[in-house]
Amino acid sequence: MTDRSRHPIVHFVGSIPLPDSETVFRTLSKAVGPHLVRLPDGETGIRKSWIRFLQDVLSGNSAIEFAADVPPFKFVQWDGKVVREIPQVRFKPGVDPDTVVFDTGYDSAAAASYAVFKRLREDGGIAKGTRFQVSLPTPHSSGYLYVSGPVRQTYFRVYERALLKALANIATAIPAPDLAIQWDVCQEVLAFESYFKDRPADYKSQTFAMLGRLGDAVPAGVVLGYHLCYGSPADEHLVQPKDAAILVEMMEGIAAATRRPIDYFHIPVPKDRTDAPYHAPLKSWRRPAGTELYLGLLHHDDAAGDKARIAVARKFIDDFGLSAECGWGRTEPGRLPGLLKGHRAAAEAF
Repeated sequence: MTDRSRHPIVHFVGSIPLPDSETVFRTLSKAVGPHLVRLPDGETGIRKSWIRFLQDVLSGNSAIEFAADVPPFKFVQWDGKVVREIPQVRFKPGVDPDTVVFDTGYDSAAAASYAVFKRLREDGGIAKGTRFQVSLPTPHSSGYLYVSGPVRQTYFRVYERALLKALANIATAIPAPDLAIQWDVCQEVLAFESYFKDRPADYKSQTFAMLGRLGDAVPAGVVLGYHLCYGSPADEHLVQPKDAAILVEMMEGIAAATRRPIDYFHIPVPKDRTDAPYHAPLKSWRRPAGTELYLGLLHHDDAAGDKARIAVARKFIDDFGLSAECGWGRTEPGRLPGLLKGHRAAAEAF
């Protein structure tokens, strides 16, 4: 990412508070099109709240039941506020997990959005050479939140199989030169931060092995990225990180576990972190050759803060692109014009 005259410097994580994919494509392209090479479809419809719709996918499966003897999981953000309490599910007694099938819905959603994307690109509404970005939450994303601890490891295996099938369908429906796959890594980051008290003893090796398998399943020629996240269910982090050290550890662990090239990582920078200590771990990051880094340091209506965060980040890493902390699906829609204006202004001044 050294030639700023040719290289895109803005990345969108995924969700956008707009009604449909066509509106998302047109809005993002008009606002910051010259600074993009990937466009998400905004994760509209049932994906608006990221993985919340998977609660219905799980509870509606005939092999699944609610675990009445297990207390709901208290989904707590950084300040102790309980965002919601989540009932836990499990496989019904007598069910062979290897026979269970989940329809994730991600492949059908991607195919529908790609048809719109392709039409707009052919008509000039999207710049030629732009890729269609599909953001996919990992098995840990739903497993840690919705599945009872005693069966969680089994669920990870079953859901990973379903997710990889959806990925294969996506890769079949969308030509490799048009496609970017981003793995959304949130619950894994929270596990590293001790958010989940019942994380397994081998959570690190388990996490890296799983993320490596997911990365290696992305076909050659398809752009591969990982979005590392601290969550944003109420537009605030679930954990406020001390610094970027855990993110650096995870990027290095993912890279070591993934055999194919990783095209980019995205990591968040909290709004109040204009300080050097947060960014300092980036100086020692062992960046894989050819891997881009997008820093999620652009925040709503905070041009001065954006400038300060960019300046301090440059003291420790001089080659990065720009982004927000997370997706915007749960953001007040009225903030969208300001967010896009901030992205465009930061990109033009970069």
